[in-house]
Amino acid sequence: MKILYNISLFFLLFAFAQEGFSQEPPQRRTRQRPSETVSENTPTLTERAKIKNEEESKAPAHIVWLREVYRDINLEKENNAALLYPAQPIGNRVNLFTLIFRLVADGKVPAYNYMGEREVFTDDHKINFEEVLKKYGIIYTAQGTGDNVKYTVEDRDIPGAEVTIYMIKEGWYFDAATGNFKSQIIALCPLLIREDYELGGTTKNPLFWVLYENLRPYLSRELIMTSNYNNALSYTMDDYFTKKMYSGEIVKATNLMNKSLAQQVGNDPEMLKKAQDSIETQLKNFNKNLWVHSDTIPVVNEDDAKNKSKEKSSKKTSDRGAQAKKDEKPKTSSSSGSSSKSSSPTRSVRRR
Repeated sequence: MKILYNISLFFLLFAFAQEGFSQEPPQRRTRQRPSETVSENTPTLTERAKIKNEEESKAPAHIVWLREVYRDINLEKENNAALLYPAQPIGNRVNLFTLIFRLVADGKVPAYNYMGEREVFTDDHKINFEEVLKKYGIIYTAQGTGDNVKYTVEDRDIPGAEVTIYMIKEGWYFDAATGNFKSQIIALCPLLIREDYELGGTTKNPLFWVLYENLRPYLSRELIMTSNYNNALSYTMDDYFTKKMYSGEIVKATNLMNKSLAQQVGNDPEMLKKAQDSIETQLKNFNKNLWVHSDTIPVVNEDDAKNKSKEKSSKKTSDRGAQAKKDEKPKTSSSSGSSSKSSSPTRSVRRR
């Protein structure tokens, strides 16, 4: 009886052991807040980043002078190539248009219609992103309905290499409260450049406007390479714009008649260049003429110049005197030798 009890106890313990080994080891449960979930394509802003962007986006309250300028930035030029490459995503690195395209497709950044002569950044003028995709033949898949719809486009189908020009709207202003003359970018408009096989040549297709204040928190996270000699990713896209590392030609300045430079002076390259240089000079001169320079500064500079000229002239005369003395030394020695010879008594050779 005791033997049967031991056998049954052995099998019972063996069964419990098998059940315990068959169970998976417990996994640590992780908690994640809804606001911290990260999208596959574009990051989600934290509350701190949103607050910081709102503070930086506030327009100065005491603007007494403002000039709005439109520029075309050609990314095929070396100064602006940092915004074009890589043309296709490489790991986490993307170019400017790929980033903007993803943000608009995910509904994180609103985009507004390009209307040519004016820009209106209101909800009534937001683009229908699906119409843009269909218009330019971009393959996509839609998920969701209504305002919650999101569009998915494969990386190889994003025309990041075809957007080689951006039109940017700059605002140059003087803030009377701080006494600063600054400039900031108001909005960006990517231009899709494509070959026109029917008419020949290329066509510029403005896609939409995007406010820079909505892009800034995302641009400040994207590192770019800005030099062929230093391949370190030491600047962000936001740095590239705020530090004015780009170069672009002025195509328009806000005016009463709302005309571009080409409409004002024509398409002659020389006349366009003169108009562009004139606007650049106006901006520089306004900043230069803001402050009254002290009248004593030029007087001091003139006195310094006179003193320097006197010092140079005295130095030249002293050098000439020293050189003259050097030249006179051998002459005196030769003359002294000849005089010594002539003054020495001569021996008489008279016959005795």
